[in-house]
Amino acid sequence: MAGVSTYSYSTLVTAIRDYTEVDANVFTETIVDGFIMAAQNRINLDLPMDSDRLQAEAQFATDFNSITMPTKLLFVRGIEVYDSTTSTTGPSTWLEKRDQTFISEYVGELTGPEGGAAAQDTTGLPKYYSMFGGATTGTNTATSGAIYVAPTPNANYKYIIHYNAMPTGLGSGDDGNSNTYLSNYFPQGLLYACLVEAFMFLKGPTDMLTLYENRYKTELQKFAAMQLGRRRRDDYTDGTVRIPIESAPQ
Repeated sequence: MAGVSTYSYSTLVTAIRDYTEVDANVFTETIVDGFIMAAQNRINLDLPMDSDRLQAEAQFATDFNSITMPTKLLFVRGIEVYDSTTSTTGPSTWLEKRDQTFISEYVGELTGPEGGAAAQDTTGLPKYYSMFGGATTGTNTATSGAIYVAPTPNANYKYIIHYNAMPTGLGSGDDGNSNTYLSNYFPQGLLYACLVEAFMFLKGPTDMLTLYENRYKTELQKFAAMQLGRRRRDDYTDGTVRIPIESAPQ
């Protein structure tokens, strides 16, 4: 596969079989799909990527203190709330993340020394949120988890959830893509991660498994330097990156 700069689903399958020297009679489409799925999931957990950053705009329901999460949500980066029921422009505030015990205490303090009030008894523009109801299948908003907010909205305020989602990966089925961000921009790392899965399936040889495991980790470090480093800075804000070079003494 020399000269390949990106992978599609079909070329990645071919590369896996070529590198392992195992044909389609053993590495069937189903088995190779399993390698690709495991490799993609590993990369997504090792390194959350900008390509998976999404936004979802919606509205609170008046006097209702919980909302559901977007489909395939992995984790929330922030929730931006607008003091408006019609648009997500203009001034906004960010909800502070707390746990459910904090929200219960917060509501109790606002309703009197005896406490005991439910979150919906204190209304206003939401200020805090906490996660509850962990995701199950995550295939729709009803199974992607939910959050509590406090105070309970006293109007249908607009909000935006900033989050990372589980990407749709490479695959041969209707739920797969022929090309993805990983296959286009991290092809070598994706290949090495797949080969690790393949050699584990073959139960050896150990030296080849170690080789591709180390190659994957090396490529992951390079990719992380771009995703978590270069994409998080710019020359104007952070200055140009400079590498000190020692000069010979005069």
